[in-house]
This record gives sequence, C-alpha cells and structure tokens, in this order.
Amino acid sequence: MTKIRIAIQKAGRLNEESLQVLKDCGISIDNGKDQLKASSRNFPMEVFYLRNGDIPQYLRDGVVDIAIIGENVLVEKGTDIIIAEKLGFSKCKVSLAVPKSVKYNSVNDFEGKRIATSYPNTVLNYLKEKGVKADLHIISGSVEIAPNIGLADAICDIVSSGSTLFKNNLKEVEVMLTSEAVLAVSPKITVERKELLEKLQFRIQSVLRARGSKYVLLNAPNDKLDGILKLLPGMRSPTVLPLADEGWSSVHTVINKDKFWEVIDELKKAGAEGILVCPIEKMVL
Repeated sequence: MTKIRIAIQKAGRLNEESLQVLKDCGISIDNGKDQLKASSRNFPMEVFYLRNGDIPQYLRDGVVDIAIIGENVLVEKGTDIIIAEKLGFSKCKVSLAVPKSVKYNSVNDFEGKRIATSYPNTVLNYLKEKGVKADLHIISGSVEIAPNIGLADAICDIVSSGSTLFKNNLKEVEVMLTSEAVLAVSPKITVERKELLEKLQFRIQSVLRARGSKYVLLNAPNDKLDGILKLLPGMRSPTVLPLADEGWSSVHTVINKDKFWEVIDELKKAGAEGILVCPIEKMVL
C-alpha cells in the first residue's frame, strides 16, 4: 500500500505541536522511544523524525513527500520548496539583536559590524535589501553568547518570547521576518501521494478552522432577535429555534476566536441571555 512520508522535527516544541495536529486529525502514530521512523495505525502515513535544518534537502531529494517545518527554515534553506498550508502554530520571529548597552538608530548601524547567526542567507538577503554590508560569523549552536565573549557585535536568531535575549543582556532591534509552522511539499511527490496529501489537508483545514472558532448558544427575546442576529457572523446564517417559553428563541452560531469577547459584549448589550460557549473539535465546510 502506498504511504505518504512526512518529516517532522525530531524534538522540541515544533515536534510536539506537529504530533498534536496529526492526532487531532485522527491519525495515530506508533512511536517508540528514540525511533527515527514510525507508521500510522489508521492512515497510510510514515513519519520521519529529522533535524529541522536537514528537512529541506530531504524534500528536495524526494526522500519524504511532505513536512511540517518552520517557515523560517524554508526562507533560509528551501526557497524552492512549495508551501501547501500555513498551520498557525510555532509562531516566531527571526530578528537582529544587540547588547542592551548599545544605542541603536537604524539598520545602517550594522554596517561593518560582526553578526553571529545560524541564518546567514536570511541575514545577507535582508541586509542586501537595505544596502548594508556586515561580517557574518556562522554558528550552529546558541548564538546569544557571542556578543558577551567578544565574538560578535550583534546576533540574528529566532525570537519567541524574548526571554532568551533578556537573559543574555540583548535587545531586539530589527525583525527580519515572521514565521510559523507550514506544511511543505516535495517537488518529487507522486500522483498517488498527492491524493493522500489532499485527504490530509482536508483534515488539517478542518482542525485549524475549529481551533480558530467557538460554538455559541444563547437565548434571545423575540422582540430583540433581529438586532442580535445582525451582530452574529456565522458560517452562513445563525440557527434560530423557538424555546418552550413563548416569546423566546435559542440562537446557535459560530464566532471567530479572535473577535469572540467583543462579540459577546455586544450580544449582552443587545439583550442576549444564557450565553453558552463550546469548543469545536472539527469544522468541515
């Protein structure tokens, strides 16, 4: 039986969130400790656990068909790789940072400076666009220590919360790009495996839509129903059902999570009562 081969990061937050999205898609992975390859029990899929930086080449060579990978890695090593889906998790920035004691004016301050980084292509392309030339020191491990030991004047690295920069007396001064996990596709994927990819994408899209939405049930007096309905976006239109108490209706709808509290405040002002909010497991459109 043909199986689609997916690469995910071997360890770390992206590994955990990648496995979680597969689990939410109903895909069970048989994974023993320290395994570098595993199979799904209920979906034609093989999972390869790889170093993040190696994944673009595995995609390019057709060793794996798809991968869940940070967009920042593709910007650095895989600009030729197609992104099939942005996944909305493992969000971060790739930024330039300098010691807190340094007065920073603009990107021109990096002219002639030494920058330690694991992302040389990203830095070079960014500085080239700005007309700035700098001396890069390529480091594969933690780069935050470089200014403290005199190896570099600045660093370029991934920034999530900023706590690592803070601990090393650094400050973020330029955001070069924002990144999130994406579903990337090998240029050598076969027709058969493309069909499996489409099935997987359908599941992923249903999961991501559900994560970004809330199911809302509320009671509304009929004389205020029109005003309440105007506040509700819904997928098409809200469901309205009569209640046992005369003059009242039950309204069911879906609200975008990002706008949730604003909409709830407006609903209360408009006369809605007994508002019940439920998570959505999957949303199939």
